[in-house]
Amino acid sequence: MFSTKEYLYNLVTGKIKGFLGVFLRGCLFVFSLFYGVIVVILASLYRIKPTRFNAKVISVGNITLGGTGKTTLVEYLSVKLSLAGKKIAVLSRGYKRDSRRPGAQGLGDEPAMLQKNLPLVQVVVDQNRIKAAQTAIDYACDTLILDDGLQQWKIFKDLEIVTIDAQNPFGNYRMLPAGFLREPLFALKRADIFVLTQVYSGQNLGDLTAKLKRINSRALIIESRHEPKGVSRLDQADELLDPEFLRGKPVAIFSGIGNPEGFQNCICGLGIKVAKYFRFPDHHDYTQADILRIIKEAKENNLEEIITTQKDAVKIRELGVKGTGILVLEIKLSITKNEAEFNRRLLKLYSF
Repeated sequence: MFSTKEYLYNLVTGKIKGFLGVFLRGCLFVFSLFYGVIVVILASLYRIKPTRFNAKVISVGNITLGGTGKTTLVEYLSVKLSLAGKKIAVLSRGYKRDSRRPGAQGLGDEPAMLQKNLPLVQVVVDQNRIKAAQTAIDYACDTLILDDGLQQWKIFKDLEIVTIDAQNPFGNYRMLPAGFLREPLFALKRADIFVLTQVYSGQNLGDLTAKLKRINSRALIIESRHEPKGVSRLDQADELLDPEFLRGKPVAIFSGIGNPEGFQNCICGLGIKVAKYFRFPDHHDYTQADILRIIKEAKENNLEEIITTQKDAVKIRELGVKGTGILVLEIKLSITKNEAEFNRRLLKLYSF
């Protein structure tokens, strides 16, 4: 039985056929026209006089729903600028967090992951990013990184970075709820830098880069991919292991992320065989029953190793399930094209 979210996804992507599918897609298209008009009006009004802060503001966002590697890029920027002597704060809304709960559930999985990976960086979680920015400045931070900031129209940005999944850049090119676009494509004119993510070796990106240049000829286009740093055990997060011991082995994997295919591709790229994949909705609120079911089914299929993502791991650790043997894949962003120019533009923010 499909959930509402799965049904809508199948509807939008054309998997639901027949008269009902055509009729419902038509209805969604009409709604998307109204949504698009409202978004354009709000963006135009809020950007007339945006709030400015006594700090550099770098926005990392995307124009579509789903995972495009924003948080990994935020981590990359935080490390690079921290090494350059900047005091960094990451501002996040903590999507699907429950502020009444402790730990990762109270922060949100992505902020909790960033907080663990970036101990010298202030991670400020607040749905009101202006309030979060003021809090960060009280911590004497000189650089604010907006995680998922493209639609933060009320804030002035010194640098607007937009991540785009090279495998599926714009979905069906329609606005929500008929498609995956959060703003019309012309909103990309605001970007200073495009970071293409999930770029495979030898991939031809000519059509995509040409389209982006037609929309915004001044923006720098970067190519990147996610590369594994290694794996760690869920209960030994500080010890990084070489994943070579998994090569050729059949494993079970599970995730609740926006781009599950990217996770699977990364695992397979290490020469590991994915025999079973447990997929959960993005930002899934795991229970002990979820984890015990995964372990049970893996054992029934004679799969000795289970692998998950860092984002999922921060929540699972807090469930207190002992002796799971779960491995966590740790990844990093690797820039494969125009890295020097990207670094130059970053540091140019601080030149006077």
